[in-house]
Amino acid sequence: MNVKQAAYVLDLLEFFATHQRPASLAEIARHFGWPRSSTFNLLGTLTSRGFLYEPKAKAGYYPAPIWASLVNRIEAAQPIPRDMRALLESLVEETGETAVLAAASGAHALFVETVESPNSVRYAAPVGKRVPLHVTATGRALLSQMSADERAAVLKKATFEPHTATTLLTPAEVEAEIERSRARGWFEGNAEFTPDLGGVALPFELADRRFALLVAGPSYRIGNRLEALASTLRERLKAYLDAQ
Repeated sequence: MNVKQAAYVLDLLEFFATHQRPASLAEIARHFGWPRSSTFNLLGTLTSRGFLYEPKAKAGYYPAPIWASLVNRIEAAQPIPRDMRALLESLVEETGETAVLAAASGAHALFVETVESPNSVRYAAPVGKRVPLHVTATGRALLSQMSADERAAVLKKATFEPHTATTLLTPAEVEAEIERSRARGWFEGNAEFTPDLGGVALPFELADRRFALLVAGPSYRIGNRLEALASTLRERLKAYLDAQ
């Protein structure tokens, strides 16, 4: 489901984050191909609510500080776990691969904090990226924390399509892989969603919140390192949780 006006607001925020300067109504309408009347109504509504302003008269619109204020208040109520970025940075330094903190968001895993590998060929994992729960190591680690009923509800709504040759295509296959991963002690990504990408994930809980920690990179570079990566991930996560 995609609510057009809500999508327009999000598109507009991403536009300003990319361009980092005021923009006129005409420029915004032209950039997105939006009708001028719809653009006028959207900008007018956001301006009247204090979410946009004109730094100089007729110089264009720009997001107002209220956005940062609201985001800071929201984040203060449910913050990213303390010192999590330092943990991710240490994992990247030790493994050479991208490290991710993820949480469940509907039928997807949402990347809430990431540190990317310094290698030129790496897993690109920006904050805000979403990947399906049922076809990724991160997602199955999060699914493993749910009750059987919760998991069944998610898998019932999942779209099972062959993204790659190794994609799991039924709820039964996903359940079986979760059980294998639990017995093994870590969750493996085997290029099921993104070709030539592998990874290791672990689930954990902190302050009644469920997370998954992932280290991922090109399959050719990590294919024979999965056990070692899992061991490193387990040791660093245990040390982190013990310190909380």
